[in-house]
Amino acid sequence: MSPRTLTLDDRLYAYVTDTGGREPEVGRRLREKTAAMPMAGMQIAPDQGNALALLVELIGARRAVEVGTFTGYSALRTALALPEDGELVCCDVSDEWTSVGRPFWEEAGVAGRIDLRIAPAAETLDGLIAGGWAGTVDFLFIDADKPNYDAYYERALVLVRTGGLIAVDNVLWNGAVVDDSDQSADTRAIRALNTKIHGDRRVTMALLPIGDGLTLARKR
Repeated sequence: MSPRTLTLDDRLYAYVTDTGGREPEVGRRLREKTAAMPMAGMQIAPDQGNALALLVELIGARRAVEVGTFTGYSALRTALALPEDGELVCCDVSDEWTSVGRPFWEEAGVAGRIDLRIAPAAETLDGLIAGGWAGTVDFLFIDADKPNYDAYYERALVLVRTGGLIAVDNVLWNGAVVDDSDQSADTRAIRALNTKIHGDRRVTMALLPIGDGLTLARKR
């Protein structure tokens, strides 16, 4: 009987990375630069970047929002998948971290598609809703502070159009979601949102064991 999910050792994961998608060279350099920095684990992996880029292209996204940008790798992959007149609003609170990615956005020719807003993400999302963006966003990626995941998800459901896609990162939380001894605020918030999305009839959903766990929720 085949395993339910294949365990990837370093050799097999390298194969997936090398042949399972087409990571742009500029993205690889940004990812490698970030990997040498503190808190590098906050960056998504290349296979996840490949998947997100394909999803953006598949749904024909033109307007996207990212909650949590870090050094800008996921933003770069999303922006490259958007059409030339596409737009991506990035929500983050760190000018220091996001400044790492800006030269790479420029080099890739997508800086004009990215609207980086340095402010608490909930405030930025509320501003978008107040500004008439409700029901107009094609793709929204959540990868930020975990205790606010539910608040971001609810705002995402307002912003995303019917048929649009919400992607939520870190939903397996390095396995902690099934460790009852872990009652940290981050873990409890992720567990709660996982349970909520599972029962949420406003969306069609699937939790994928890619990276640290990625939930896809298509708004009905």
